Amino acid sequence: MRRLDAMTVVGVLVGAGLLVGSLLLGGNPGIFWNLRALMVTLGGSMAAIMISFGFEEVKNVFRTVRQAFTTDLMDPRELIQIFSDLARKARREGLLALEDDAQRLEDPFFAKGIQLVVDAMEPEMIREILETDMAFTAQRHEIGQRIFKAWGSLAPSFGMIGTLMGLVQMLAELDRPEALGPNMAVALITTFYGAILAYLFFIPLANKLALRSEQEALLRQMMLEGIIAIQSGVNPRIVEERLRSFLPPLKRGSKEKEETQGEMAAEMFSTRL
Repeated sequence: MRRLDAMTVVGVLVGAGLLVGSLLLGGNPGIFWNLRALMVTLGGSMAAIMISFGFEEVKNVFRTVRQAFTTDLMDPRELIQIFSDLARKARREGLLALEDDAQRLEDPFFAKGIQLVVDAMEPEMIREILETDMAFTAQRHEIGQRIFKAWGSLAPSFGMIGTLMGLVQMLAELDRPEALGPNMAVALITTFYGAILAYLFFIPLANKLALRSEQEALLRQMMLEGIIAIQSGVNPRIVEERLRSFLPPLKRGSKEKEETQGEMAAEMFSTRL
């Protein structure tokens, strides 16, 4: 189930709020709205993205944005517990007993790996199939990151193009003092728009997508090692320890142990009161 990524939402709202607040404190915020500048920066950079990438990649850009604002990644400690249960069941009832579990798993990669175990494929073949799946998934994710990185570099460039356009128009009409102000506004606001789009939205989104891809790759690698361990008949306790090695030292305790310790601490605190 997808969950809202609070940090992304809070970051966008705080950044946009601070910008709007500073504009309001500075006087009339309406002077920062300029359709011509927006056409040059946003429209021009979007056109350049369409030239740089294919139709399918550009079409899926909004789906990519949704991945930055939501997450459906499993808690690694929960994943370790699931593998521990599957390993015990496999040792107790055999690998064929995992077929029902494979059909209930929501993650397609996880379900595919367990099904390969049920089908009694060799560990080397399972590893090859799953690593190929991981490689092409990472490649698809990289396209979304590249789009926003490219957009982040193009937006300020088109802001500079707008600045040059405004300066040329201003110099061409030096004999008309009333035209100097609007042309100078376009010259400056296009650079402003380009910087805001790049450094508040596009580049941070590219960074968040890269982080999300790294987190998913870690989970997939954990799944791969757990699946191979179950296929090889490794002891369930060894499976747990092997998968915990993927986690930072402070997070290697079991989830149940942490919850128990938390309950004990709360009980001790209440007794002292």
